[in-house]
Amino acid sequence: MFTYDTFLFTLLGIGFALLATVMLLQQRRTPQSAAAWILAIILLPWAAIPLFFALGFRKTRTRHPFIRFSSSAGRDRPDPAGGPSEAFRAYGVPPASAGNKIELHRDAAHAREAMRDLVASARHELDITFYLIHDDEIGRDFVDRLTAKVEDGVQVRLIIDRLGGFWCPRAALARFEAAGGELRWHQPFLNWPLKGHMNLRNHRKMIIADRARAWTGGRNVGCEYMGTPLQTGRGPRDPELWRDLSFTLQGPSVEVLWDLFRADWGVVEDNPDALPELHVEERPGDAVVQVVPSGPDTHLDPLHDVLVQMIHAATRRIWIATPYYLPTEPLNAALCTAARRGVDVRVMVPARSNQRIADFARGAYLRSLDEAGGRVLQLPRQMTHAKAGVIDDAAWAGSANFDVRSMLLNFEVAVFVYDAGSVALLADWFAAETALCREGVRRPGLGRRLAEGVFRLGAPML
Repeated sequence: MFTYDTFLFTLLGIGFALLATVMLLQQRRTPQSAAAWILAIILLPWAAIPLFFALGFRKTRTRHPFIRFSSSAGRDRPDPAGGPSEAFRAYGVPPASAGNKIELHRDAAHAREAMRDLVASARHELDITFYLIHDDEIGRDFVDRLTAKVEDGVQVRLIIDRLGGFWCPRAALARFEAAGGELRWHQPFLNWPLKGHMNLRNHRKMIIADRARAWTGGRNVGCEYMGTPLQTGRGPRDPELWRDLSFTLQGPSVEVLWDLFRADWGVVEDNPDALPELHVEERPGDAVVQVVPSGPDTHLDPLHDVLVQMIHAATRRIWIATPYYLPTEPLNAALCTAARRGVDVRVMVPARSNQRIADFARGAYLRSLDEAGGRVLQLPRQMTHAKAGVIDDAAWAGSANFDVRSMLLNFEVAVFVYDAGSVALLADWFAAETALCREGVRRPGLGRRLAEGVFRLGAPML
């Protein structure tokens, strides 16, 4: 029976559907993503419309202004790298800088000790961003070390993503704040759309000591990332101990990492001028490094777009390590095309990750790459959480997974290197890791293929 309430409710639903559709079409999205959202809004409006307003936004200038790089970040200086570095500059990313020193942390123990040494070395200031800090032995110890530095007179600023920090060491953080440490949370999980969106998470991981030395990469703080073999039981191949990659940096590249932290701190403080610019004069090494941010605070999608360009231009090798392989269609098509034209394409993933939905959704992508002639390398019995790659004479490592979320949604940072020595370090690391892998993709049965198809449909909506 038709009533006035029914009419009003229907009219309201149509209005919200039209508003969501108009906003959706104004965003920079892949056709697959836009089509998936529109189809969901038509078929399931009362579920899809609230979901869109909670999850569907990518870049909001009112909440996340573009990163303001330091005036000394080198936009006018000669670029020592060229190639991909010049392409990134077209997106507003500062150019590569020479004179850096980079040290890879090849295992959990090395990463843990490098992190502790960096914290201990700080004399004036520590500026830290992490997606998560676990409430375990490693996480509590890390926060306690920060508290000790505060008590020694060091200024410590700490940003933790609100979603990733759900299981953080709350008692240790309370002691940290009581001692005078500055703790801020990135983006509350539930918020009004204009104040932020739950789908846009800060996935960056970095520690900057005295604005001169930095620790960054793919590791969060917790036993699975940094625990000792003794803590996890049986040695470096223990399934509970993840394989990952992080590194320390010194030199002018730290200036750009500082700009990223300055931007993140400006958001959580609601004051973009809360911290000053930085100029680094020190040139402690020979590495040519370019720090590439990605996320709602960058112009367009520099990491995604330039990787597509680099893959299409590659002539010798494309090696990628990622825990979750859910690429955009342009990235997957570029990799398949490169494999068909004879480029050495290798993708390393865990045989089974800690995200089962991602494992189901990746199946069709991995098979398409395998059928095109690419090599799919799966690490058995252990999780690999490293995010890195080598394309011809360039390489990178950082926080960004090779998936839609990292490429188009989250706040991320990737560190590209262009000198022969640093590229060789990452290539050697990749070769050592893939020596532990089995090659190939198993052909799934009908049930598995149907499940993969269902989960893959949801990927573009993110």
